[in-house]
Amino acid sequence: QVQLVESGGGLVQPGGSLRLTCATSGFTFSNYAMNWYRQAPGKERELVATITTIGMTNYPDSVKGRFTISRDNAKNTVYLQMNSLKPEDTAVYYCSAWVPPNRRWGQGTQVTVSS
Repeated sequence: QVQLVESGGGLVQPGGSLRLTCATSGFTFSNYAMNWYRQAPGKERELVATITTIGMTNYPDSVKGRFTISRDNAKNTVYLQMNSLKPEDTAVYYCSAWVPPNRRWGQGTQVTVSS
Protein backbone atom coordinates (compact mmCIF):
# COMPACT_ATOMS: atom_id res chain seq x y z
CA GLN A 1 0.00 0.00 0.00
CA VAL A 2 1.03 3.57 -0.61
CA GLN A 3 2.71 5.16 2.40
CA LEU A 4 4.10 8.66 2.94
CA VAL A 5 5.90 9.36 6.22
CA GLU A 6 7.07 12.86 7.10
CA SER A 7 9.72 13.78 9.63
CA GLY A 8 11.91 16.73 10.58
CA GLY A 9 9.43 19.19 12.01
CA GLY A 10 9.94 21.03 15.25
CA LEU A 11 10.29 24.37 16.99
CA VAL A 12 12.61 26.92 15.38
CA GLN A 13 13.27 30.60 15.94
CA PRO A 14 12.39 33.18 13.27
CA GLY A 15 15.12 33.27 10.66
CA GLY A 16 16.05 29.67 11.31
CA SER A 17 16.00 26.63 9.06
CA LEU A 18 14.50 23.15 9.01
CA ARG A 19 14.62 20.29 6.55
CA LEU A 20 11.58 18.08 6.23
CA THR A 21 11.83 14.56 4.89
CA CYS A 22 9.13 12.38 3.35
CA ALA A 23 9.92 8.69 2.97
CA THR A 24 7.62 6.85 0.59
CA SER A 25 6.78 3.28 -0.31
CA GLY A 26 4.19 1.25 -2.17
CA PHE A 27 4.45 2.98 -5.55
CA THR A 28 7.04 3.71 -8.23
CA PHE A 29 8.28 6.96 -6.74
CA SER A 30 10.22 8.17 -9.78
CA ASN A 31 7.06 8.12 -11.91
CA TYR A 32 5.16 10.68 -9.84
CA ALA A 33 5.33 14.37 -9.09
CA MET A 34 5.55 15.13 -5.40
CA ASN A 35 4.10 17.98 -3.35
CA TRP A 36 4.41 19.58 0.04
CA TYR A 37 1.33 21.24 1.53
CA ARG A 38 0.80 23.00 4.83
CA GLN A 39 -2.20 23.82 6.99
CA ALA A 40 -2.22 26.42 9.72
CA PRO A 41 -4.92 26.47 12.44
CA GLY A 42 -8.16 27.88 11.07
CA LYS A 43 -6.83 28.06 7.51
CA GLU A 44 -7.20 25.97 4.37
CA ARG A 45 -4.51 23.57 3.29
CA GLU A 46 -2.00 25.38 1.05
CA LEU A 47 0.34 24.00 -1.62
CA VAL A 48 3.89 25.16 -0.89
CA ALA A 49 6.11 23.17 -3.25
CA THR A 50 5.96 20.85 -6.24
CA ILE A 51 8.63 18.79 -7.93
CA THR A 52 7.97 16.95 -11.19
CA THR A 53 9.36 13.61 -12.29
CA ILE A 54 12.15 15.42 -14.15
CA GLY A 55 13.00 17.72 -11.26
CA MET A 56 11.21 20.89 -12.26
CA THR A 57 10.01 22.83 -9.24
CA ASN A 58 7.33 25.37 -8.46
CA TYR A 59 6.49 27.49 -5.41
CA PRO A 60 3.92 30.10 -4.43
CA ASP A 61 5.19 33.61 -3.84
CA SER A 62 4.80 33.18 -0.07
CA VAL A 63 7.76 30.76 0.08
CA LYS A 64 9.65 31.38 -3.17
CA GLY A 65 13.34 32.01 -2.51
CA ARG A 66 13.12 30.53 0.99
CA PHE A 67 11.90 26.94 0.45
CA THR A 68 13.51 24.32 -1.78
CA ILE A 69 11.97 20.98 -2.70
CA SER A 70 14.18 18.13 -3.88
CA ARG A 71 13.89 14.42 -4.47
CA ASP A 72 16.13 11.36 -4.30
CA ASN A 73 14.65 8.68 -6.54
CA ALA A 74 17.15 6.10 -5.29
CA LYS A 75 15.81 6.55 -1.76
CA ASN A 76 12.13 7.13 -2.69
CA THR A 77 12.33 10.30 -0.63
CA VAL A 78 11.36 13.93 -1.08
CA TYR A 79 12.72 16.82 0.97
CA LEU A 80 11.70 20.36 1.81
CA GLN A 81 14.49 22.68 2.87
CA MET A 82 13.03 25.72 4.63
CA ASN A 83 15.22 28.75 5.28
CA SER A 84 14.55 32.21 6.69
CA LEU A 85 11.51 30.86 8.50
CA LYS A 86 8.82 33.27 9.65
CA PRO A 87 6.13 32.91 12.32
CA GLU A 88 3.55 32.73 9.53
CA ASP A 89 5.20 29.52 8.31
CA THR A 90 3.86 27.80 11.42
CA ALA A 91 1.67 24.91 10.28
CA VAL A 92 1.39 21.18 9.91
CA TYR A 93 3.32 20.20 6.78
CA TYR A 94 2.13 17.31 4.63
CA CYS A 95 3.83 15.32 1.91
CA SER A 96 1.48 14.36 -0.92
CA ALA A 97 1.26 12.70 -4.32
CA TRP A 98 -1.47 11.93 -6.82
CA VAL A 99 -1.20 8.17 -7.11
CA PRO A 100 -4.33 6.87 -8.81
CA PRO A 101 -7.08 6.47 -7.93
CA ASN A 102 -6.67 9.39 -5.50
CA ARG A 103 -4.37 11.90 -3.80
CA ARG A 104 -2.27 10.38 -1.05
CA TRP A 105 -1.19 12.10 2.15
CA GLY A 106 1.25 11.57 4.94
CA GLN A 107 0.32 12.07 8.58
CA GLY A 108 1.95 15.51 8.72
CA THR A 109 4.72 17.05 10.76
CA GLN A 110 4.34 20.16 12.92
CA VAL A 111 6.54 23.17 12.23
CA THR A 112 6.42 25.98 14.77
CA VAL A 113 8.34 29.21 14.21
CA SER A 114 8.51 31.23 17.40
CA SER A 115 10.94 33.04 19.63
